[in-house]
Amino acid sequence: MRKITLLSAILMLAFPLTSFNSNKKHILFNEYPPFFNIHKETNNSKTITGINNATIASFFKNYPKFSTYQSDVDQLYKSRNYKMIWYDNNELIEFAHLLYQKVNMLEKEGVKSTVPYRDQIDFIFNETEANKPSQSDTELLLTSLYVFYTNKVYEGLDAKQVQNLGWFLPKKSISYDKLLDSLLVDPKLLDKGKIGLFSQYYKLRDVLDKYRKIQKTNDWEPITMDPSIQILKPLDSSKTIGQIRHRLVVLGDLKQDSKRNVYDQELMDAVLNYKRKYGLALNYKIDAEQISQMNEPIEDRIRTIMLNMERCRWIPAELEKGKEYVMVNIPSYHLVYVKNGAYELVSDVFVGSRLNKTVIFSSKMDRIVFSPYWTVPQSIVKNELRSLIASDKNYLKDHNMEWFNGTIRQKPGPNNSLGLVKFLFPNPNDIYMHDTPAKSLFLAQDRAFSHGCINVQKAKDLAVAILKDYPDWPIDRIDNAMSGEKETVCMLKNKIPVYIGYFTAWVNDAGEISFYKDVYDRDSSLSSLLFPDKTVN
Repeated sequence: MRKITLLSAILMLAFPLTSFNSNKKHILFNEYPPFFNIHKETNNSKTITGINNATIASFFKNYPKFSTYQSDVDQLYKSRNYKMIWYDNNELIEFAHLLYQKVNMLEKEGVKSTVPYRDQIDFIFNETEANKPSQSDTELLLTSLYVFYTNKVYEGLDAKQVQNLGWFLPKKSISYDKLLDSLLVDPKLLDKGKIGLFSQYYKLRDVLDKYRKIQKTNDWEPITMDPSIQILKPLDSSKTIGQIRHRLVVLGDLKQDSKRNVYDQELMDAVLNYKRKYGLALNYKIDAEQISQMNEPIEDRIRTIMLNMERCRWIPAELEKGKEYVMVNIPSYHLVYVKNGAYELVSDVFVGSRLNKTVIFSSKMDRIVFSPYWTVPQSIVKNELRSLIASDKNYLKDHNMEWFNGTIRQKPGPNNSLGLVKFLFPNPNDIYMHDTPAKSLFLAQDRAFSHGCINVQKAKDLAVAILKDYPDWPIDRIDNAMSGEKETVCMLKNKIPVYIGYFTAWVNDAGEISFYKDVYDRDSSLSSLLFPDKTVN
């Protein structure tokens, strides 16, 4: 009985699983709770650190459909001393996922293409597949895919023009002068309006200038914590208080430095503002961990700003030009729905865990599903449910489940793992957004819980905001559709752009910058590509 009770709780907290194979047809998007002991296939191929001529020759012998790109691929590795492009510490870098998403969206963008070795490439990004290519084949498949992509999209343009269009192959050595010069985008083209970037890029660029000025003044003195004090609280008096006050003046959270060493009301307000910007728990306590965070070197903050300027170049420039769009920022655990240039809704979210990272991509939302079913993956049915059903004939009924087309699904209802509404936007990763019955999880400061999909705290509010201009979907109809009695699909007349991004630094409309925890350690891998000498001058 204990196991059944535990499973009931687990089903209440079920989180999404992404399925990466875009060629596989799904009855419904599958999800499962992270607590089940699900066997995952791994790639047992020998780890390699580089490519050589023999490896390249062998690859193109085994993959002849890519042979037309052999000289280009060979030249790419030759210019990089035959180092790996797509791996960092045996993990695919985020550029790899970006490339995969862009290739999958080619036909949607009006480019007719037949991707060679589609199945093998899909297997690279499908964690459930056992027959992944070897690491060397994966590396060379992705490089060939990159050459294929640039040939399809940028045919007739030279290398510099391709670079200026906003996407380039990562390089091991990029000069800081070029990077600061709009990160490889010709500033003359930007000034003439020939090439536009996501507006966040320019906001980050302005803050970068501010932080460089702080760096030059040497006004980033370390804050020292008195070892006898564990936590600083309002009305406490300490030399550390004065140092914190000065730092908040430098950052702009305080207008002037009173030089007081007392934790007064003025400082309390500034501390709350600082914590709000950094996604920290909103209280007045200051502990050693927060002091350590405030003591992050100014050079590291500058590097983080520059990394996120680079990420801005991955966002389609057209995103902000439309009437509306949805953006999810993974590190900040926030979603924004922007309409007519203004924030219509802001919501907390939780995202994929470190083992099941939410992928960066863009797509268009085409439907909202109210009171959805949840189809239980066959792995859970086989490994967990069959034995429980055999020992308890009422198990499915007690858990609001049923057999359907050879599998088991959870019926609509308030305890359904997807909650009462989900938002679908076709993408090669089968990621979507949905409600959740586990509302208490939004109280956590770090919210990387799911198996890849995005759980939205204000899911109903988002549905209401999106359907505000739909006369046939008034609030009472939405309430009825979310009653949990039957699944109802609303097809959107106007598809809404959706962008899932990864920004560890973000500047709001008031010019205030926030820095967020690098939840997937992606800053370090991107930094090693852009700043191999780990020095910011």
